[in-house]
Amino acid sequence: MAGKRKLKGRSAVQKKRIDSAARTVASIGAAIRELRVAQRMTLQRLSNLTNLSTSMISLVERGRASPSIGSLIQIASALRTTLSDLIPGVPAAEDQVVVRANSQRPVKAAGQLFQRILRQDPENDIIISVTEYRPNTGTSRVAQGHSGFEHGFIIEGTLTVEIEGESYVLFPGDLISYDSNRAHRIWNHSKRSAKALWFNIKKERFRKR
Repeated sequence: MAGKRKLKGRSAVQKKRIDSAARTVASIGAAIRELRVAQRMTLQRLSNLTNLSTSMISLVERGRASPSIGSLIQIASALRTTLSDLIPGVPAAEDQVVVRANSQRPVKAAGQLFQRILRQDPENDIIISVTEYRPNTGTSRVAQGHSGFEHGFIIEGTLTVEIEGESYVLFPGDLISYDSNRAHRIWNHSKRSAKALWFNIKKERFRKR
């Protein structure tokens, strides 16, 4: 009996989490469309600037799909804005010293991925996030590239990161770093969930120095 109550409670928490993520996805889509329309930018123009298909952008704007962190970075850059303007509840750096767990809103990305953006720091061109990968899910079926540089630290589970055809199997405690422009994808081939901490950096910042 106690086991059933525990399972029911866990299901309620998962449902609340999914509902919250769905609302966030809808808010992201609405914000992208509002900014695009305000700038009199067509879907095709945004597609050309981000290398995302017009159909994908349309789905995102209607809250039917959620892009990866990399794709969101591309969209924000094309719209000349920041992630904090697209994602409700994303903490901006400013003078905030501590970001509390209850202020980090989950975002359901493609497949069964859940992302939490811990902080966006536009001054230093860095985004810190945590992504949870359900079993047999990943960022995309096809490897893709985008601007910037990434550092990923595996918190739990096992992840496979494919970079330009070469696969790297990562375990808890492992760190991977690579140029995001290189075609890559991240996948959880195991039967248990995996979680990773990501640092996305705009590489252009370092080229200017």
